[in-house]
Amino acid sequence: MELCVIGLHGRARAGIDYLSASQGSNGEPIATSVIVSGGYEDDVDTGDEIIYTGHGGQDKQNRQCTNQKLECGNLALERSMYYGIEVRVIRGFKYEGSVSGKVYVYDGLYRVVTCWFDVGKSGFGVFKYKLARIENQPEMGSSILRFAQTLRTRPLEARPKGYVSLDLSMKNEKVPVFLFNDVDNNNAPVFYEYLLSTVFPLHVYKHGKNGTGCDCVGDCFDGCFCAVKNGGDFAYEENGILLKGKPVIFECGPDCRCPATCRNRVSQRGVRNRLEVFRSRKTGWGVRSLDLIQAGAFICEFAGIVLTREQAQIFTMNGDSLVYPSRFPDRWAEWGDLTDIFPDYKRPEYPSIPPLDFAMDVSRLRNVACYISHNSNPNALVQPVLYDHDNVSFPHLMLFAMENIPPLREISLDYGIADEWTGKLPMYDK
Repeated sequence: MELCVIGLHGRARAGIDYLSASQGSNGEPIATSVIVSGGYEDDVDTGDEIIYTGHGGQDKQNRQCTNQKLECGNLALERSMYYGIEVRVIRGFKYEGSVSGKVYVYDGLYRVVTCWFDVGKSGFGVFKYKLARIENQPEMGSSILRFAQTLRTRPLEARPKGYVSLDLSMKNEKVPVFLFNDVDNNNAPVFYEYLLSTVFPLHVYKHGKNGTGCDCVGDCFDGCFCAVKNGGDFAYEENGILLKGKPVIFECGPDCRCPATCRNRVSQRGVRNRLEVFRSRKTGWGVRSLDLIQAGAFICEFAGIVLTREQAQIFTMNGDSLVYPSRFPDRWAEWGDLTDIFPDYKRPEYPSIPPLDFAMDVSRLRNVACYISHNSNPNALVQPVLYDHDNVSFPHLMLFAMENIPPLREISLDYGIADEWTGKLPMYDK
């Protein structure tokens, strides 16, 4: 259905999308896209060349049970061949990292070279089309996805050279964080101590400490104590996807009775996607994932040693690397905002919280997020979260995906405008 929404393939239950005869300029149907997902036993897919089986003639178990006819999508593909009109190819295959268990990837434009009627493996007549990929296109998305799958399990086999470390986190994270550099000899990230989570001053934990939490024995439910703290509903859906950004999200904490699997304990569980810090000719250091990261999914925490304003001024004079959370734009407000879709949509009102009047020192201890590059049009956002204390002035900075981020695509953040403390972007030497 997502393919239909974005206009890549308009027929949700058909492998061939086409313009009908009434829509075409010449009064004939024209194919616009095909989905290759192994649904027909006579398909042959070698990447740049596909023997594509026409539509129809199958029973409910996807078994060929009757001859196909040269009509609808089958006729449209034949007409695309006749007029030399290219078609989009989308490949679908099983993928463990997808909520539905399957992903669809756009793989570029193909020409229909020839077509013929043949007897298929089941003994029934089927139409076959030879599709050839047009040259000088970007690398196929499905090839990148398969390469990333190999990297996750056999990295040294896939890329024998370039790995500096197979786990920058030194087993602090639940999944390894790769460090890859095939550009130069800079191995700086290995010289920093890996920080699993942000370190706050002790006074932060004393603020508002009352030892209260939810009494949920199983998963938390709407209306429980923690749901009320979040304005009456949770920010996450059942699979841990961020539904709606908020000034601060109150996750269940140590005083709650709910289990670690509770739907309201998302970001505190740590990194779940296999991330890689890599050397880039464009951005210095960058971060990418070897897994598909779904829009709204948690990526990692932006961790550092928290400093007060006074401490930060001293550290700045010493030339230490500081990050200023107050200058991260409030992109959480964009997440779940339906104004562009529904003009009458009213944005929810939230209680105001104090500005983030602290800095984070990452000069000696840091985590994978510290290598994420700046982009004014980022694919990740910063969402303030509280779970181990209730001081809203010192939240954890949790990163969530703003879009589906394919494997090996660089993750980016908007670090904001010049900071009033220093007059510079709140970034640091990488």
